[in-house]
Amino acid sequence: MAEDTNSQNGAKPNGQEAVQKTEAQEQQFIIERVYVKDISFESPNSPAIFTQDWEPDTNLNLNTQVNPLGEDHYEVELHLTVSVKGKDGKTAFLVEVVQAGAFLIKGYPAEQLNHLLASYCPSNLFPYAREVISNLVSKGSFPEMHLSPINFDALYAQNVAKQQEAQANGGAPAETTEV
Repeated sequence: MAEDTNSQNGAKPNGQEAVQKTEAQEQQFIIERVYVKDISFESPNSPAIFTQDWEPDTNLNLNTQVNPLGEDHYEVELHLTVSVKGKDGKTAFLVEVVQAGAFLIKGYPAEQLNHLLASYCPSNLFPYAREVISNLVSKGSFPEMHLSPINFDALYAQNVAKQQEAQANGGAPAETTEV
């Protein structure tokens, strides 16, 4: 007998189920390498800044960049800049870190690929960048700095919404309101 004995009740999988299983097997997400691409630490007002009461005013700037490396290979860069000023407005320190990673991402539709590159990859890189910043600040003899977690999915959703709004306005930039 040449029947498929693995199928329930002798029923064979339809073509759509077979295609879905094949697509799922072909999807790959591999972190090939995580590395620091650029680091900068400046403390232009040392040692005078250490004689003041520590009331820091912290500003965080975050950006990502995707660089295609070849077929299904991408470099994602997470750019973080942290600037801290003392109560007199003078810069206590400035830290810039470009944390990068090389990723193999294969078999995903364009929308999912974009989400992986813009949200999931930076989410994987952020803990590394956070550690680098913490270490640099400590080595600069400043109090410990622990950056709060960042919801990259929410940032991605905001960015997609802004792009859709801009397209709905005929390509004109969306109006911005300062809070």
